[in-house]
Parts: sequence; C-alpha cells; structure tokens
Amino acid sequence: MATPKFAHVVFQTGRPAEMRDWYCTVLDGHVVYGDAALTFVTFDEEHHRIALINRPGELEPKKPTTAAMHHVAYTFDGLDALLDRYVLLRDKGITPAVCIAHGVTTSMYYQDPDGNFVEMQIDNFPEPDQATAYMNGQEYAGDSVGPAFDPEQMLRERRDGAPVAELTARSWSLRAELPDPMGVLLGAS
Repeated sequence: MATPKFAHVVFQTGRPAEMRDWYCTVLDGHVVYGDAALTFVTFDEEHHRIALINRPGELEPKKPTTAAMHHVAYTFDGLDALLDRYVLLRDKGITPAVCIAHGVTTSMYYQDPDGNFVEMQIDNFPEPDQATAYMNGQEYAGDSVGPAFDPEQMLRERRDGAPVAELTARSWSLRAELPDPMGVLLGAS
C-alpha cells in the first residue's frame, strides 16, 4: 500500500500580503509564485508548502467558535534549533501566543494574521513508539495538553548550560505556574 507524504496547506485569506509576509518570515520561506488569485510559498525542496487563495476584503474574520483547521505543526531537529527560531522571530516582533510542554513534544504556538495557529516543535522522544508509549502513560493521561512554559526562561537556562532533557520535562515547565494554555488555544482569534 502506498503511503502519502504531506505536500502543502492552503489558506483562504482576505489578507494575502500580510499572510504571505508572515509565512515567509516565520518559515524562512520565499514566494515561488504569486498573482491576484494565488500565492505559493516554500521553505524547502517542495515547490510549495503554503498556498494562499487571495480574496482581499471578501472574508469575515475567523472567530474562536468557527469550525476550521486549528493549526499546522513544524518539527525542528532539536531544542537549540527551536530556540534559535524563537529568537529570530522574537527579534522581528513575532512572539508565540503560548508555549506548551506537551511531554511528547515541546511546542511554541504562533498565530498568523488570520488567527490560525502554527506550532513550532521538537519531538521529545527519538522513536515514534516511545512517544506513543508516553501518550499511553500516567503523566499524559493526567493532562493530555500539558503546562505552559516561558520561552525566555527556557532560553536563559539553556544558554546557561541546562540540559535539554531537563528543559523539555513537564516538571521544569510546572515550576513557572503559568495559566492553563488551553484558554489561549481555544479562545484566541
């Protein structure tokens, strides 16, 4: 049986220029094609990973109660690469809406101009079977979302030499006692 591979995601937007610029910045991408109807952006060898159906001024803004795709996720090779992207985006004025220690992943959620979330993450287990076992364990059963964390604190501690395993453990994030991250993920527009 053939296994498909992910190709691209398409957004219908009333803010094509803002969305194009945001995705090019966040994903370190570039436009491969654009006209009045469509814009294609890529960041790797694929001819396009993000497509925008451009409908300026025609669409209502997304609401937290709108049925829609919630987020798309991108995985980095390790915590240092994720933190490097965090710093790059922070310095351009783009900060995460919420950061969550899911346990299975360490994730930073950003919001695009239309209110869609983009998850930048690392996998915390080297093998998929280990991640699945974690998700079937007690810690995950007790809280399948996980606690929020402060990316600036993580960055400081990592620069001070804290090991990745310590910073990606839920116990590290719980020290900050931040609000429940689901409020941001479900209530943001």
